[in-house]
Amino acid sequence: MEKEQKAWKVPHTFIIVFFVVLAAAILTYVVPKGQFATEELTYMKDGEEQTKTVLDPDSFRYLKDEEGNLIREGTSLFEPGGGIGFLNYVFEGLVSGDKWGSAVGVVAFILIIGGAFGIIMKTRAIEEGILKVIERTKGKESLIIPIMFFLFSLGGAVFGMGEEAIAFAMILVPIMIAIGYDAITGIMITYVATQIGFATSWMNPFGVAIAQGVSGVPVLSGAGFRIVMWAVFTLVGIIYTWKYAKSIKKDPKRSLSYTSDEYFRNEGKVKNLNTTFTLGHSLVIITVAAGIAWIIWGVVEHAYYIPEIATQFFTIGIAAGIIGVLFKLNSMSWDDVANGFIDGAKDLLPAALVVGMAKGIVIILGGDAPDAPSVLNTILFGAGQVVGDFPQAISAWCMYLFQSVFNFFVVSGSGQAALTMPLMAPLADIAGVSRQVAVLAFQLGDGLTNILVPTSAALMGTLGAARVDWGVWVKFIIKFMLILFILSSVFVVTASLINF
Repeated sequence: MEKEQKAWKVPHTFIIVFFVVLAAAILTYVVPKGQFATEELTYMKDGEEQTKTVLDPDSFRYLKDEEGNLIREGTSLFEPGGGIGFLNYVFEGLVSGDKWGSAVGVVAFILIIGGAFGIIMKTRAIEEGILKVIERTKGKESLIIPIMFFLFSLGGAVFGMGEEAIAFAMILVPIMIAIGYDAITGIMITYVATQIGFATSWMNPFGVAIAQGVSGVPVLSGAGFRIVMWAVFTLVGIIYTWKYAKSIKKDPKRSLSYTSDEYFRNEGKVKNLNTTFTLGHSLVIITVAAGIAWIIWGVVEHAYYIPEIATQFFTIGIAAGIIGVLFKLNSMSWDDVANGFIDGAKDLLPAALVVGMAKGIVIILGGDAPDAPSVLNTILFGAGQVVGDFPQAISAWCMYLFQSVFNFFVVSGSGQAALTMPLMAPLADIAGVSRQVAVLAFQLGDGLTNILVPTSAALMGTLGAARVDWGVWVKFIIKFMLILFILSSVFVVTASLINF
């Protein structure tokens, strides 16, 4: 008993982010500010001319005062007038960006998805469907893991699936728990699978396509090597998840999320096994399935992103609520539709808040605009100078390492490509590394660290939907991240040695 009391407890996610912001604030007193000039770069994609604003790698300069001294402004404790002080990080993080990305757009996205699924959960259609799935898959439950992992990885590879995993986790996490696994298994087959696909993609329009275009590499070239890489990473992910899930099924209490999974076991998610699956429940599930198909079609055919997808999920929620009221599912009334939306949004409020808090880290460092003076630009420039000083294969590996670390600050694939590739591409030439390998280092570093970093809005949203704290997630995923790191290093070094 005494041993248990002395056991170290992982701090709450909010506490961890607070201290990371504190470290970033201290860094502003040590590292001088710097900035790049930007230019418009044109490249071809799918036969059409595309334009992207990128930094000029030769234009970096430090910010200096009138006497020529480097400026290290530091971060004040508090700034009025909408300024950036240490204590302003939560508000400024939450209101930063726009409706197309982090933070304000993703915060709204998470709350709307939570509200939509709150309505769906009021109908109890998901619970009834879960029980039907359990009944139909008795003895074959483990097949869900490889099938779902493969499909989500393919989604990440083909159309850059990421934030969409939040909604899918809401559906699949309760199913995983109901059939004897845990929430972590649900996160692995949804969000983690999408990021493995995203990182090893041969055609992801938000990552590899932009990076290749910016680097002057033919867009979507090198597909053969990347398809093999995707297949290897996906297979490793499936095997790791399958082995883990089997061990949890033997002893559910081994799961790090066993305590938080009580919510799904005891709060009406999967508690009554003697229940009836009615026509109304079928219609709700058909509505959800049709809505998801609509979302996939929109993303693939029309590049729908956060604003459109949020509205699509809201539409699914409204349609499910109307069916629930008309068919009296769970004795639903019109007020229950509104209350379901409120309850669902409330459940994901912590996830929405942490997105803003994490964005505060980047804001404290001066933001991620290459043409604005910031500590982040200085870090980017310094790392770039180091990369070119090593032999070819080691330089390629250092590029991968740098992209992995830099992704902590800029988790957007297209944003990181625009910031880093104009610098990495010419550095690759100097180091004797092909630009194709530089793109490979970028996509692996950018995609795989999204599985771990608390600045990833999609990760934090998925963890919120699964009710798994980020600290708990780190304890679980760190071993798998080490495997992915070794595997990525092998692919990057091999690609460099064969002059990919």
